Amino acid sequence: MFWIILAIAIWGIVHSILASMKFKEFLRGALGERVMVTYRFAYNIFALVSFVPIYLLTQVLPDHDLYVVSPPWMYVMLAGQGLAAVLLLFSFLQTGPLSFVGLSQFWEGEKPSMLVTDGMYRLVRHPLYLFSLLFLWLSPVMTLNQLVFYTSLTVYIFIGAYFEERKLLREFGASYAEYKSATPMVIPGLVFKRNK
Repeated sequence: MFWIILAIAIWGIVHSILASMKFKEFLRGALGERVMVTYRFAYNIFALVSFVPIYLLTQVLPDHDLYVVSPPWMYVMLAGQGLAAVLLLFSFLQTGPLSFVGLSQFWEGEKPSMLVTDGMYRLVRHPLYLFSLLFLWLSPVMTLNQLVFYTSLTVYIFIGAYFEERKLLREFGASYAEYKSATPMVIPGLVFKRNK
């Protein structure tokens, strides 16, 4: 259990540092603009490859079932996971998938990001997080390792969303502030408004 939490914490810290504007500016100064067109793609590959050992850790550490949902509720949960996967794919396609993965930068170079507020982004500001979390938590089988893994990922997602929001506010300014004030972050219908 401890090793799963530690592994996700280390992965999350490294992932966040590599995604930060300061680190990217440092690389841009050290390596030059031409190298930066490959950065997003390399970052995504690194994030994926470095995450595989964490998942494998959940498979090799001692474990036991916490619950197994029986039919018909199992089918309801599996259908929910299927719907979450479809909506996750739809949300991903809305983001400009080639740019998101880092491929379009190879032939177009770095371009300013566009603020997406329609489609799934009208429901929440981070639909990729919402549907990923739904897919995880609708699992009809839950083991102790899965529970620790899913809980750690959920905590990281909310912390990551907080820092991503700060970056988006710097990038898009008033447009993002207005969008943020009207649209929930991850949970539909849940908007926190600060008193002025």
